[in-house]
Amino acid sequence: MERIKLTIDGTPVEVEAGTTILEAAQKIGVHIPTLCYHPELRLEGACRICVVEVEGMRNLVASCVYPAANNMVIKTNSEAVRRARKTVVELLIANHPQDCLVCSRHGECELQNLSRQLGIRKVRFEGAKRDLQLDESSHSIVRDPNKCILCGRCVRVCEQTQAVNAIGVANRGSASIVTTPFNHGLADGPCVGCGQCINVCPVAALREKDDTERVWDALHNAKAHVVVQVAPAVRAALGEEFGMRSGSLVTGKLVTALRKLGFDQVFDTQFAADVTIMEEGYEFIDRLKKNENLPLITSCSPGWVGYCERFYPEMLPHVSSCKSPQQMFGALAKTYYAERAGISGSSIFSVSIMPCTAKKTEAARGEMQDSGYRDVDAVITTRELANMIREAGIDFANLPDSEFDLPMGMSTGAGTIFGVTGGVMEAALRTVAEVLDGKELLEVEFQQVRGFAGVREATVRIAGKNVRVAIANGLAQAKRLLESIKAGEAEYHFIEIMGCPGGCIGGGGQPLSTDPEIRMKRAAALYRQDMLKKVRKSHENPAVQELYRSFLGEPNSEKAHHLLHTHYQARSRY
Repeated sequence: MERIKLTIDGTPVEVEAGTTILEAAQKIGVHIPTLCYHPELRLEGACRICVVEVEGMRNLVASCVYPAANNMVIKTNSEAVRRARKTVVELLIANHPQDCLVCSRHGECELQNLSRQLGIRKVRFEGAKRDLQLDESSHSIVRDPNKCILCGRCVRVCEQTQAVNAIGVANRGSASIVTTPFNHGLADGPCVGCGQCINVCPVAALREKDDTERVWDALHNAKAHVVVQVAPAVRAALGEEFGMRSGSLVTGKLVTALRKLGFDQVFDTQFAADVTIMEEGYEFIDRLKKNENLPLITSCSPGWVGYCERFYPEMLPHVSSCKSPQQMFGALAKTYYAERAGISGSSIFSVSIMPCTAKKTEAARGEMQDSGYRDVDAVITTRELANMIREAGIDFANLPDSEFDLPMGMSTGAGTIFGVTGGVMEAALRTVAEVLDGKELLEVEFQQVRGFAGVREATVRIAGKNVRVAIANGLAQAKRLLESIKAGEAEYHFIEIMGCPGGCIGGGGQPLSTDPEIRMKRAAALYRQDMLKKVRKSHENPAVQELYRSFLGEPNSEKAHHLLHTHYQARSRY
């Protein structure tokens, strides 16, 4: 590979040919501010915040897209550069709503941070403010076009990473706007609610629909019995909101915080993940024996299910009929738990804390009430929970650890790894292999299904049969996998698809970050907790065994199907 040498702010640097000026500067610790740039998205060079001065060139260049060249001499902080950057940011601020103190991104806004970083203390320009209507049609996402700064990051992630194209840029020049097809609400288009657009938006033009007030109301209602479940990925990310190191595992502190907030029972979604493996695992075993409707495709990710319903309805017969762990938990909380606690399901207000914005849409689906009550009454994201903890004045980082309540707080390592791409597949294989082989599985880690590649495949030997499995994370990768199956280029028995890159650890409701390594750190935390669990196979969870023995009967029984399974249907994209 050809190497080139250049000088940045007086410091020599050597990089590979094709490296951008921005990347070369980062290599030697020189910070160049950016806005439209995102390390995981297609380069755009639209905002001009990252301009630098190149000796011998008349105009400033956008460092995020301009390739470094041999013998370049670059200044990243000259008078002309500083003046140009400040002017661009001042123009953006002039057109931006001035409601920073009550904005959901206050303190985490990239435009706000740039203003502070560039020393802007007054705005010299007076711009026209938009007065466009909020798009609150979605159960998951609120779109505020008045705050959009046209960086295009949301458009690129929706097209490039998720292959949904629910939003795009319309019009030209000063009339340009990021909008939906036909300017309809997000709920009236192909949006699946995954929230990846929120994760890359530098301001608050996109945010999750806030359900914290509904949860506060329930907690303050003396007649309501409020139970809460916590998804695996939340415990691997929540600490970031309180200044803790990325990848910190905060399970015990999280349980303590939820009790301090006033929840009557603090349960674990991982319990329901173990139940999901029982239902989905035995569903797979049945299909494998009958050799019908293969491959079986997991249904734990509501973003993926929504995508399948809109873009690949012909694949729905292959999608597992199992509800997600969130919805299984909700159904069991208002039946099994209510019966054990001697209370009516109607008095239970069921809250789930999820890394995923699409879970809000999933909970609102009309069919999710097979118990006679809505499975889940309110869904809040990791970010929303952090806001509630702050609002309550809880010093999270210094909380003591405590344990989940029983019985629906007991889980296995298999339930833990549901939060990372490949985890549902690995958890299922731990049970399926042991059931079909009829002997104890001594090595429970299926390393061949781990990793972060967009599409991964493996062949696992089970009961004398080669079982071909595949894993896709991110909807664009799911599209690639499904197209290869439709074209007859690949054949599998079992497929896991997660709607978000990295799986739930990279969900649309997780703490905001532009660190491309963040998902790996969160995944490491979940694998660490799996290793620490005394029980690592779902079917060996004593609380799950008792659930089947005393309430459900066998996996895939009539009662289990009634409460824990559902149906999916083809939906129009518009």
